[in-house]
Amino acid sequence: MSTSANTVLAPDSKPVLVAGALMAFLAVLTGAFGAHGLKGTLSAYEMDVFKTGVHYQMMHALGLLAIGLLMQNRDDVRLRVAARLMFAGMVLFSGSLYILALSGVKWLGMITPVGGVCFLAAWLLLALGILRAG
Repeated sequence: MSTSANTVLAPDSKPVLVAGALMAFLAVLTGAFGAHGLKGTLSAYEMDVFKTGVHYQMMHALGLLAIGLLMQNRDDVRLRVAARLMFAGMVLFSGSLYILALSGVKWLGMITPVGGVCFLAAWLLLALGILRAG
């Protein structure tokens, strides 16, 4: 791949890379908000729940970036689905933890495992996409 400023990304990879970068940006922003803006307002348990959401969002934003980079070199349905699942997992898993920590609404905890399943499926599809690469 060329390193010039005019490098063209594979069409399917660009939205995935942008989503990964934006989700990482939001993880840093949310983490800073939690560390500074919520200090003293949340219980230790709620702060731990919030931090877990930030941690998983950042880890999976990096995973989304990795998928986007792989998509630049190959068109594989497994990678496209893995990207969607990784994004959905961040919204469902981390999003439900943020709302749970901030609102105390306990039933939102039932959504969190759905996001976790999305993460697991995304990582499995990523592995299969790598194994199937020619």
